[in-house]
Amino acid sequence: MRKKRIILCLLSLTLLFGACGASDKPPEEEEDKKPVIYLYPTEPTEVTVELDYQGKLLTTYPEYGNGWNVTAYPDGTLIDQRDNKEYPYLFWEGTSDVEYDFSRGFVVKGEDTAEFLQEKLAQMGLFPKEYNEFIVYWLPQMEDNEYNLIAFQEDVYTEHAQLIVHPQPDSILRVFMAYKPLEESIAIEPQEISSFQRQGFTLIEWGGAEVN
Repeated sequence: MRKKRIILCLLSLTLLFGACGASDKPPEEEEDKKPVIYLYPTEPTEVTVELDYQGKLLTTYPEYGNGWNVTAYPDGTLIDQRDNKEYPYLFWEGTSDVEYDFSRGFVVKGEDTAEFLQEKLAQMGLFPKEYNEFIVYWLPQMEDNEYNLIAFQEDVYTEHAQLIVHPQPDSILRVFMAYKPLEESIAIEPQEISSFQRQGFTLIEWGGAEVN
């Protein structure tokens, strides 16, 4: 009898400490993958871009330092003032504990991902060069899923990854896709997509995150 009591006592302690450990586990962080920033001034312009990111930066290219300082040209070419080398865009990746909004969105078959992204990204205002670079990066991660729940983020993204740009662009488009792989389709309210018109000095950004 005493042996049984000891075993039950140890089992109870194991379950108790196991439950405590589970509750203390930190929330899983999401990785913001490959946000890239294009700059299109109307004439060659020295531009400073700072990122106020509520998370941890993992990679930047060119090197971020205390901010990017580049000479930007109308065709999108960037010359980094630190190393005097040419870049097509500013790149960063990071992790944060942000919770993305999936209250509205789209459920898309994996095999239909490319066509869906071409349509929606063009509707948003990305040029073919920009949305093709987006698709080339994300398609291999999405097309083999049965379905993808896709929601383009707005304030949730821009508030936790704020950009400070000098001189201030005349028009800014920041496209950020959060998605969840699904085994089967679900019902969801469709997200409204707004179109974007470029005027004057334009900043374009795209990026995304897989949410598990």
